[in-house]
Amino acid sequence: MRTSAVSRKTKETDIALTLALDGGGVNVRTGVGFFDHMLTALAFYAGFGLELAVEGDLEVDGHHTVEDAGIVLGQALREALGDRRGIRRFGSAYVPMDEALAFTALDISNRPFLVFEAEMPQARIGAYDACLTEEFMRAFAFNAGLTLHMKALSGRNAHHITEGLFKSLGLALKDAVRVEGGGVTSTKGVL
Repeated sequence: MRTSAVSRKTKETDIALTLALDGGGVNVRTGVGFFDHMLTALAFYAGFGLELAVEGDLEVDGHHTVEDAGIVLGQALREALGDRRGIRRFGSAYVPMDEALAFTALDISNRPFLVFEAEMPQARIGAYDACLTEEFMRAFAFNAGLTLHMKALSGRNAHHITEGLFKSLGLALKDAVRVEGGGVTSTKGVL
């Protein structure tokens, strides 16, 4: 069973997360409604089971909550994948959201990197600062060991752009974590 449970407590956040790569219920409570919606969409399109509870210093702003959730989700993905034996490894997806078109390509390479090209026309989406999408993706990629490329090819609405990015990430992860064989998908023999 490809599952993981990770918790993290700092002076800024207290997080408990369980992740099941092969499905299950999804229940996300971060205190930031739009971010809950994005993580729920990510898990749904990835086919993951996800239980996530975050208590963060929202009286400051959402930065620590969002970034630390990315850290913990990345750690959980890394742990659930184990030695990464048999996974497809690569995944990509386009998602249109009205006028916005988002693209994600990733490699579960154990070589973390983020290329993020998505201008956000509005600074806020409800109580969510649009700039936090990049912060989440960086924390997630570096803690999971992903090479992650994300791009908004079009869009005038930050809500649509952000939702397209999270959904395309989910679809790309669904492909990349799929078990296709018994060996490591690398000419080097290790990831």
